Amino acid sequence: MGVKEAAELAGRVLDEVQRAVVGKREALMLVLTAVLAKGHVLLEDFPGLGKTLAARSFARALGLDFSRAQFTPDLLPADLTGSFLYNQQRSEFEFRPGPLFTGLLLADEINRTPPKTQSALLEAMQERQVTVEGETFPLPEPFHVLATANPIEYEGTYPLPEAQLDRFLLRVSFGYPTSEEEYDVLARRVERRREEIELDTVTDAAGLLAMQAAVESVQVDESVGRYCVALAAATRDHPDVLTGSSPRGSLGLLLAARGFAVLRGRDYVIPEDVKAVSRPVLAHRITVKPELWMTSASGRTIVDAVLSQVTAPSTMEARR
Repeated sequence: MGVKEAAELAGRVLDEVQRAVVGKREALMLVLTAVLAKGHVLLEDFPGLGKTLAARSFARALGLDFSRAQFTPDLLPADLTGSFLYNQQRSEFEFRPGPLFTGLLLADEINRTPPKTQSALLEAMQERQVTVEGETFPLPEPFHVLATANPIEYEGTYPLPEAQLDRFLLRVSFGYPTSEEEYDVLARRVERRREEIELDTVTDAAGLLAMQAAVESVQVDESVGRYCVALAAATRDHPDVLTGSSPRGSLGLLLAARGFAVLRGRDYVIPEDVKAVSRPVLAHRITVKPELWMTSASGRTIVDAVLSQVTAPSTMEARR
C-alpha cells in the first residue's frame, strides 16, 4: 500500500469514527496518528466526553479485536495477562489468555489501579509480549492500548509513574464540545432511536498493518530530524522544568510526525507536522518543578514556549 492509498483509507476511518464521536476530528486525527505510528494513546479528560466511545469506534472501524479492562484497586496483573489454570480433562496446566491478547485494548481509568497492576502493561506496550510464570507469549499484531484517565478525581487513584507515561506516544484530550456539536449529539440520538451506534468496518488488521508499513516509507529530512532533537533538548533546559523529555520524546516526535504526514497525504515530513504533534507527544514527558505546581506552569505551557524559541527549518515545499 502506498502513502496515497493509506491516506485515503485513514480518511475513511476518521469519517466513520466521526459518526459516533461528534466534532472532535482534530483529536481523532491525533489518536489515529499514534495508531499509524504503532504507538499507544493516553486519553486524559473529564468524564462523559467520549473517550470510551472513541476507543470502541476505532476498534470497529479498523476491524480490530477489542477488549476492555476496567481498572480498579483490586485488579491483579493476572487479570490482564492471563494465567495458567489446571485442566482436569488433560491433567495439565494450560494458559488462559487475558484481555491483553487483542488488537485494541481499552484500559479504562488506568490511574485507579495500583502500580503493580499498571506495570503489567509495561512489557506488553513496549515489547508486544507478556511473561507469565517464566513463559513468554507474543501479543497479536497489531496491538494498541488506548488508556483513559480522569484528571480531576485524585481520591483513591494512583498517578502513573514517569516510566509508564513515557510508554504512551501521545496524550490527547477531547475537551468540551461547542453548543452546536452538543446539540448534534442529542439530535443523532433521537434520530437513530436506540442507544447503540452501528459503525461499518472500513478495514481489518491486515489493512492497518499495510497502512503502518506505508508510514515507514515516509521520508524525513535531516533538518526535520534535528528539529525534533532540538525541541526535546530545549525542554530539559527550560527554567521551570525539573525533568525534561527523554530521547524517547524526540523519537516520538519523528514517529508521530510521519503518521500525521500520511493523514495529510504526503510521503515526507515538514516542520508543521512536528509542530502539530509536539504538545501531545512532549507535554506528558515533562515534570514541572514542585514549587511551581500551584502556578500556571505545565508541560503544555513549556512545550508552547519551546516551540516559540526553537527555530524551525524551512519547509520541504519551499525547497522543492
